[in-house]
Amino acid sequence: MNKLQDIPVSVLDLAPIVEGGTAADALRNALDLARHAERWGYRRYWLAEHHNMPGIASSATSVVIGHVAAGTQSIRVGSGGVMLPNHAPLMIAEQFGTLESLFPGRIDLGLGRAPGSDQPASRAIRRGLGSDGSDFPEQLAELRAYFEPGAADSRPSGVRAVPGEGLSVPIWLLGSSGFSARLAGQLGLPFAFASHFAPDYLLPALHLYRSSFRPSAALDKPYVMVGLSAAVADTAEEARRLATSPQQQALSLIRGRPGKLKPPVDSMEELWSPQERALVLGRQQYAVVGDQAAVRERMEQIQEETGADEWIVTSQIYDHSARLRSYEMLAEILIR
Repeated sequence: MNKLQDIPVSVLDLAPIVEGGTAADALRNALDLARHAERWGYRRYWLAEHHNMPGIASSATSVVIGHVAAGTQSIRVGSGGVMLPNHAPLMIAEQFGTLESLFPGRIDLGLGRAPGSDQPASRAIRRGLGSDGSDFPEQLAELRAYFEPGAADSRPSGVRAVPGEGLSVPIWLLGSSGFSARLAGQLGLPFAFASHFAPDYLLPALHLYRSSFRPSAALDKPYVMVGLSAAVADTAEEARRLATSPQQQALSLIRGRPGKLKPPVDSMEELWSPQERALVLGRQQYAVVGDQAAVRERMEQIQEETGADEWIVTSQIYDHSARLRSYEMLAEILIR
């Protein structure tokens, strides 16, 4: 089993829009965090596609990736992920071909098959696409073909992705269930699991991925990235307080009223019912919250359970300076 410091660690940013803040603030903070993460030794900085969410500024994911990549020097930047059923595969190939042309060797393309939105937003996005995610394997095959050199010669339409064709953009499959786990294994692609919101399926999905894995040109053995949420502070009490912001965010989603990221509170007990408390905490089985000693111990436990090859960590912390400090303290545990 690898030591914690032997395992790469990356950042998953939802570009949170906080109460009292704007999307412009969130995007400035994203770049600031990426610059710090690069300096602290994080491997990747991924941004997530969500729509109709007042508290998330990364809906135009490829645009934000370009913003972050242009403001950094070496850290890999990518999507965690692009929800492929929302898009024509050609458009994604062109967008990420453009990004790879601008920032060669630094772009990752993580793909999911969920909508990343509610039903009204899904209908608005997918107008004319006619995709509900069931044809994800076919969309993925089409997308991958656009990157192959000379692929247009064997395609009846003769359509080419320019930029895109002939470029090497690593493709990852993201998932919160077994579907993408099995597909990633069969195709020999790296797999990232969203255990920060679907913890119950983590271990079964990892087993399914590893047991179905077939070596490919991309990978000769399975490679698993495990998603975690984190709040690290000087004291356990302060870390628990910081973690009430994502707890309030999860509570709002359960109630069907998504909003901006709220300030932390001293106690959640007056804000949720016992049933809501159980739902929120159930989704946070793989949240690492505490001081550095407690977080190190919990990370060692999770590594023992999962055998993760890489971590990707999201921290929905209201105060930007506290968020930076949380990632810095986590880097001191996992990287330095």
